[in-house]
Amino acid sequence: MRIVATGATSFVGSGAVKALLDRGHEVYAVLRKGSVKADRLLTDGKLPDGLVILEEDLGHLDQLAGRIPEPCDVFLHMGWKGAGSDSRAALAIQEENARDALKAVKAARALGCRRFLFTGSQAEYGIHDSLMGEDAECRPTSPYGAAKLRVCREAPALCRELSMDYGHARIFSTYGPGDHPWSLLSTCVKTFLADGVMEMGDCTQMWNFLYIDDAARAIAALCEYRGSLMEQGSVFNLGGPMEETRPLREFVETVHEMCQGRGTCVYGVRKPNAEGVVNLIPDISKMERVTGWKPAVRFREGMEAVLQKAVRLS
Repeated sequence: MRIVATGATSFVGSGAVKALLDRGHEVYAVLRKGSVKADRLLTDGKLPDGLVILEEDLGHLDQLAGRIPEPCDVFLHMGWKGAGSDSRAALAIQEENARDALKAVKAARALGCRRFLFTGSQAEYGIHDSLMGEDAECRPTSPYGAAKLRVCREAPALCRELSMDYGHARIFSTYGPGDHPWSLLSTCVKTFLADGVMEMGDCTQMWNFLYIDDAARAIAALCEYRGSLMEQGSVFNLGGPMEETRPLREFVETVHEMCQGRGTCVYGVRKPNAEGVVNLIPDISKMERVTGWKPAVRFREGMEAVLQKAVRLS
């Protein structure tokens, strides 16, 4: 298949592009002009076979139709400005993102795509304290979650109008080598290995972590799905092994132990992020049933890979 992928240099985006290339697909990776992260897509300093890099702003994706010569199959929209914790409360930025995503649907049709696949977020659900299936009520607590949810609610109708399938990958908390340096787990590893003090909130909420390679395989599976994602309800939760869901503090303590007990954990200090104190209790059974995908990497195994990379770079 030929797949157009925006947000290709993000943590999840670069993983998804690699998974698609490994499966033999051609990928047109759309990067912001002058992106300093383009090297994330290289293999041993070279452009992998099957990958074409295009520079285009997310607000002008309609320009792609004149730059991609062949009809494409899937438009994978992962591009999103202001996904970091500090920007999730920025209403103007998040509303612009939603508008750009909905305009991207029309760009996908102009490229001949049969499917538009969007990467949503667990932030769409808001605060829940029980198992979160795709039919759970969505009540986002941040402009970021609200903007992602707007795409989920408006894009399907637009796709039907344009005779395209629509899929919505609602991604929970990802981790792994190459994760954002400001993420909780990255910060824990850096702080503990430096014998520092890790200041956190209470960390009593339930949590679930999805390893980057598992997330990438899930996105590839949704791109490849032979039926109609809309007939399956469009929305698919992407989370880690359900049996590993547990209080966030236990994950932190596991990382601390894997760092040989170096450094110190101090709880109840930091304020909640833009979404507030949320529980992540994903039900991924629909994704498993419909596509056959299952998360393969347990948390300790994934953190071993994170630590190995951290040690190499230290």
